[in-house]
Amino acid sequence: MSNTVLIITGGAEDAQVIGNTLETAEDGPFATEWVRSLSDGITRVKQGEIDIILVDLFLPDSQGIATFDVLFKEASPIPIVTLSPAEDDELAVEAVQRGAQGFLTKGYFRTSLVPQALRNVVHRKRVEDALFAERERARVTLESIGDGVLSTDVAGNVTYLNKEAERLTGWVRDDAMGRPVAEILNLVDGTTLEPARNPVDLVMQQGKPMGLYANSVLVRKDGYKTPIEDSVAPIFNQRANVIGAVVTFHDTSEMNAMVQKMAHLAQHDYLTGLPNRLLLTDRLNQAIAYAERHGASLALLYLDLDNFKHINDSLGHATGDMLLKSVADRLVAQVRHSDTVSRQGGDEFVILVLEETQAEDAMSAAEKILRALAQPHHLGGHELHVTTSIGISLYPADGRDTDTLVKSADIAMYHAKEKGRATFQFFKEEMNVRAVQRQSIEADLRLALERNEFVLHYQPKVNLKSREITGVEALIRWRHPSKGLILPDAFIPIAEECGLIVPIGQSVLRQACTQAKAWFDNGMRPLSIAVNISAIEFRSKDFYQFLRDMLRETGLDPASLELELTETALMRNVESSRKVLDALKAEGIRIAVDDFGTGYSSLSYLSQFKIDVLKIDKSFVQDISLGTENGIIVNAVIGMGTSLKQRVIAEGVETPEQFAFLSAHNCEEGQGNFFSSPVPADEFLHLLNH
Repeated sequence: MSNTVLIITGGAEDAQVIGNTLETAEDGPFATEWVRSLSDGITRVKQGEIDIILVDLFLPDSQGIATFDVLFKEASPIPIVTLSPAEDDELAVEAVQRGAQGFLTKGYFRTSLVPQALRNVVHRKRVEDALFAERERARVTLESIGDGVLSTDVAGNVTYLNKEAERLTGWVRDDAMGRPVAEILNLVDGTTLEPARNPVDLVMQQGKPMGLYANSVLVRKDGYKTPIEDSVAPIFNQRANVIGAVVTFHDTSEMNAMVQKMAHLAQHDYLTGLPNRLLLTDRLNQAIAYAERHGASLALLYLDLDNFKHINDSLGHATGDMLLKSVADRLVAQVRHSDTVSRQGGDEFVILVLEETQAEDAMSAAEKILRALAQPHHLGGHELHVTTSIGISLYPADGRDTDTLVKSADIAMYHAKEKGRATFQFFKEEMNVRAVQRQSIEADLRLALERNEFVLHYQPKVNLKSREITGVEALIRWRHPSKGLILPDAFIPIAEECGLIVPIGQSVLRQACTQAKAWFDNGMRPLSIAVNISAIEFRSKDFYQFLRDMLRETGLDPASLELELTETALMRNVESSRKVLDALKAEGIRIAVDDFGTGYSSLSYLSQFKIDVLKIDKSFVQDISLGTENGIIVNAVIGMGTSLKQRVIAEGVETPEQFAFLSAHNCEEGQGNFFSSPVPADEFLHLLNH
């Protein structure tokens, strides 16, 4: 592709000579165009596609250096070469000084060299343009990046600062130029605030890059201190000699704050701000090491809130979170600054009490906490009451390492719950044995579900007047592969604690309904089949839906099913219980209150809950006779049930005397070993037929 040369001259002869020379050049012709005046030249330039301009400085419409000045302004960045008379070289030199790429002297140029000279001009202009573009890219890049950039010469004097470096150092570029780098980049140690050696000197001595010293702080011109980090690198010339250095640096304030925040979050509970399990473990390790060296002791208190799940489920997680924060605040208020209150997760807290030499001191701390938490919490328009169970382990008596101490306190906490909650228990070694047994039972329970090891035994309910069997209660048994038949009292509490009670309860319901349907299909006369429902199972969100689906799958008439619920289960959330019971009653299912009289004082709710059956707890039946307290209670319950048109069943009937009393006082039905102990399904069928 040829270059186009615009020739601007009033002399036709000059134009012709130059045009012929360029158009016939051996190493590639130029295209040429000729105009006579400056104005025509400017017009043509604005039309584009001109690569170089040859201009006579003396034109019909412009004379002297002014010709160049006007054209240079209008034609930039096209390279310009002037045509000058032989007698006025000074004018040509002045034009070069003002930006011309060269000049030709009219009447003296060698035609063979003109094309090459112009090619050199074009090439040089392109190189200059490329260098300018590269410098501009570098400038924009350096001014745009988030790091400060500073360069020096070999003497360590500043030669450049970008805008970020100006901001960080507080120095304006023009003021900083030529000053020693140590004055502009004023570094001190972040800990001691003593002056730090500027790394530029070292980099230029060693000729290799290096990072800034750790914990470096930049003192701005106005004295403001900023933590910084990054690197210094030497600048080399073509002979590999160091001619300066470049420093890149950035403010680490936000990053340091983020690191501190992340470290805090890694060691603290997000909700309460208390130390978490990780930080507690670290502090406990340190406390044990100190106690071991100095013969000191310490105590660990493991807290689990009582019935927190009920509050969380009934009032929502937002209220539950507010309660946890309120509890955390109260716990912190009850201990010394040297102690640690941590949240383990959920509703569990652990308190590390240091330098407690006596068990009485730990007991005093536990009692103080129990009193503080017993006070109501006023949150979100609710008055909430929550208690806690506390397990206490002591160093070194209950463990010499962190894991053992925490485990011992955890075990003791579970025993506090077994003692009735809202209390504390010290760890004892026999508790550990029981805990291991409990863990073994929990593991076996999970396997039992997979292996279908749960079976049902059936105990009849008997009409006390006719002695006829009127119903049957399905009672769970665990046929353990090595321990034989295990009664529910030995495993149901553990199943409730470890979250297995719902699937176990569903298994019982399915087995009982399947068996009852099979009996009825084989001609057995209609009986009600009763199944115990735990409070946890009753409150589970899918309970009603599961029951509906299961009855449809088994084909059992819902009117044949009777669900036994304790007063405690019903009264935990009255409104929720009423909704579920209404739905169950709408299906035709009957409801019985089991262990009546042992739970909440709920007499005012009996009619609202649409109860079908009251079951008098066996503790009242054990010692009944005319005039005794139990006899009076049983007689009152019978009368109340009759008034409310509810069937009354006495549980735990064991003796003829109990049977006689109940029958004489018009108790409708009885259940207990006096009639029959719980038996397998085939034996119950035999019992029914005979």
